[in-house]
Amino acid sequence: MPTPSAPSASVADGGLFCELYWGTSLAEAWSYGPELGQVHAAPDEKAPLPLYGFTLPEEPFLLAERTPKGWRIHVPPAARVEKSLKGHDFQPVGPDELTGAPGRTAVELREGMTLRLVEGELNLLLQPSVVKERAGRFRVRDVAWLITVAILFLSAPVAFLVMGPDPARMAANNARALQVAHDKEEARRKAMGLDKPMKPMTEAERATQQQDGGVRVTVPASFGVR
Repeated sequence: MPTPSAPSASVADGGLFCELYWGTSLAEAWSYGPELGQVHAAPDEKAPLPLYGFTLPEEPFLLAERTPKGWRIHVPPAARVEKSLKGHDFQPVGPDELTGAPGRTAVELREGMTLRLVEGELNLLLQPSVVKERAGRFRVRDVAWLITVAILFLSAPVAFLVMGPDPARMAANNARALQVAHDKEEARRKAMGLDKPMKPMTEAERATQQQDGGVRVTVPASFGVR
């Protein structure tokens, strides 16, 4: 029998990702982990979500709260809300999808959905975060592994200095290479007959050596020779 596939993690298990656009330019981006139950917004840098340009009924304003099914997004009273499913074009959210009294409406943020709150030139995009769980703390095994890697990294230069080439052995190798080069040069000179020292020529050798004086030319007395 075919076994049913394991269900994917629900949006309720993940965090919340927000992007604030001024027109088409990205101005800010925030990510909130799954351990956070509520996200408050205010035009204040110290607020969990520093939100400027939106009309908020109070400060801080409860923008998002976690529910058993995911996130509930509270819409600022002067903003219109749109949705996009799986990357498609944004469409207005229908009245049947909004809950709460006028001016205090909210909409459920589901998996694969992106909500866009629009007020003037500002666009606030909200979508489930890809973070499904918090990063675990270091375990003893992880710490031991980091220590081992650090020891290996630090021991490499020391091993190079300890096990590196000996200066005396390097000098002997250089001397041996020079001797081999000298022997090769001597063999080459001997093959060319250049290994015998030069000596002055004797008178007999000079007499037997053929002199190349050229061709004798008779020149009239009135001519000059250069």
